[in-house]
Parts: sequence; C-alpha cells; structure tokens
Amino acid sequence: MNETKKKNDALITLHETPGIGWQSIRKAVECGQWTAYERYAVEAWVSAVGLKPEQARALANAFATVDPLARQQAASLKGVTLITYFDEAYPDLLRQSPQPPWVVYAIGRLDLLQKHSIAIVGTRNPTSYGRKTASMLGRELSESGITVVSGLARGVDAMAHEGALNGHGGTIAVLGTPVERVYPAENRFLYDRIAKQGLILSEVPPGTPFHPGLFPLRNRIIAGLSLGTVVVEAAERSGSLITADQALEMSRDVFAVPGPVSSPKSAGTNGLIRQGAKLVGTCRDILEEYEGRYDFLDSTGSEQPNSAVETDISLTEEEAFIYRLLQDEARTTDELHELTSFPFGLLHSVLINLTIKRKIEQHPGSIYSVL
Repeated sequence: MNETKKKNDALITLHETPGIGWQSIRKAVECGQWTAYERYAVEAWVSAVGLKPEQARALANAFATVDPLARQQAASLKGVTLITYFDEAYPDLLRQSPQPPWVVYAIGRLDLLQKHSIAIVGTRNPTSYGRKTASMLGRELSESGITVVSGLARGVDAMAHEGALNGHGGTIAVLGTPVERVYPAENRFLYDRIAKQGLILSEVPPGTPFHPGLFPLRNRIIAGLSLGTVVVEAAERSGSLITADQALEMSRDVFAVPGPVSSPKSAGTNGLIRQGAKLVGTCRDILEEYEGRYDFLDSTGSEQPNSAVETDISLTEEEAFIYRLLQDEARTTDELHELTSFPFGLLHSVLINLTIKRKIEQHPGSIYSVL
C-alpha cells in the first residue's frame, strides 16, 4: 500500500508542477521510478526521464517542498477527492482514451464515474428549440438510468445538466477551471446543485489561473467519459464540433439533433448528419444504438440507500470497519485515522471505495457520514 501511495503522490506532484505537461508526465510514467522520484536531483530528471533542464529544476524543487499529506488534507477540507490514473475509481472508458488526464479532481458522487454516460454539448446561445431539446434529452436520458456529461457552459450545456438533475441517472460537469471555481459565474446555482446531486470534475490543478485554452482540453474528457456524444445546435465552426471529432477519434458514437437549414446555429449539426452522425429526435434514437449491449437501468440501480442493490454490495474488511464506525456518527478523516490507525493512504482509498459504493458521502471539512 505504501508503494501505491508513493506512486499516486508522485503522479499528483508531477501533474501539479507548472511547466510539466501531459507528454512529460508520460515519460515519467514510462520510467516508473516512483519510489525514487522524491530523491531525484536535476541531473536524474534529465538523464533518466528525458526532461528539459528547466522542467527538471521545477520537479526537483517540487518534490523537495511539497507535503503530500497536507495537500490531501487541504483537498478534503474543500470536499475534493483526487483520483489518479492508477486508482480503481478512475473510469475505464476515460482510461481507454488517447490522452487520459493523469489526475482528476472531483466533488460529489464518485459512483457516477462507474455509470454508463452520454455527453450532450452545443452552442452557448441556443434558440428556444435548442434549449428545450437539450433539457428534454438530458431528462429522458437520466430517467433511463444514463449519466449525462457536459461542460457547465451557458446554453445547451446548462440545459442538459438541469434536465438530467430531474432524473435518477445523474450528471457530470467537466470544468475547464479548477474544480472549486465556478465558470461562468451565472451558473453558480447549477454548480451547487450538481455538487450535491451529481459530480463536478476537472483535471485543472487548484490555483491555476483562468485561461481560455483550458476549455478545448476539457472537451476530450467529456468525450472520453461517454459512450457517445450528442450535439444540440452548433454553428459551422462551433467548439462543440471539436468534442464530436474527439468522440469519433475514440471510436465513440456521435449523434446530432437536426435543425432548420436556414438556421446558422444548426449548420454544424446538419453537417454532422450529412457526414454520418445519427439523427436524434428523441432519447429512444440514442438508446436503440445500445440495445442488447447495455442495460442502463440496471447499471444505475436504485438510489435508495437501503435498497437490495446497496445491501448486496460486498465490503472488504477495512471498508466494513470504517462503515461501522460511521454508522455511529459522522466523523472527520483525522478521527477515523485515530480510531483505526490506518495509514492515510489506505484510509483515503477505503473512503473513496465506500463513496463509489454509495455507502457513505463526503462533506466539506473532510467529514464523512453514511447514506
């Protein structure tokens, strides 16, 4: 367990060090000297991993100064869970994508990462037709037990999230900002609802300044989490078409809602249909693509904590121990650590697993309670 924790801690440090991009982290992953990285000098980062001198200096300094335990505690106090590429909680579909994020930051229902998902994206300035369609599809997909993934942008994204919150499939908002920062500010209320009822997700490290270039990058995560992507109203050069292209590159399905040929906001979706995307008028048009392959309602199950689905989930010895402690009363991570003497790495893993199994939930202040 200690080696696994070192591996995750090192990966998070790599991810959060400014100037260290995805490809540079890949080199460190391939090198694989996880237990040695904290002792690497600048020369070792250059010779063994193949990084540039300025990157090597940044990492040598980061590993010498970062306190992984303090970092974990700071995240827990904000209700944020860090999930690395190596964690069991990391979604399989996203791991299969060409450039999966090495670390994601999450607030809310981690169990949604294990559910079947469909993405809904589109213009930030939809017509009344586009708003109604996005909301309808979000609601109907969620009612069918499917998690709706989108980007919390104004317009189609917001309407899809709102529709999905009315069903039991849930919704995931993938941000282009740090997970605790709301953008746009007008979606604050929606953000708060998703944090409570769904999942907020981002690969952007905390404290990262706002940058427009981060938003196209998050599109690959939206596509990577999803079995397919639905585009609702998109102009000919809309950013939503980037998400559709990325879905195609991942061999995922692409769906498009048709619109009037005279509407510029439907030029992109009508173009996708001409190129072979499946035309979507109702949720049934999406579901029929997966008949015989997935049982969406069974994949979601009941959300009631005392249902047969929940009570049948087997717990490991460590999970059962923590669960019994939390049945007595809500407790903080520090209290659980003191009561169990579990190393913080093991305790963190057990708490993530119990959250995924919908046995417990996390609250701000690093407090956990049973559902």
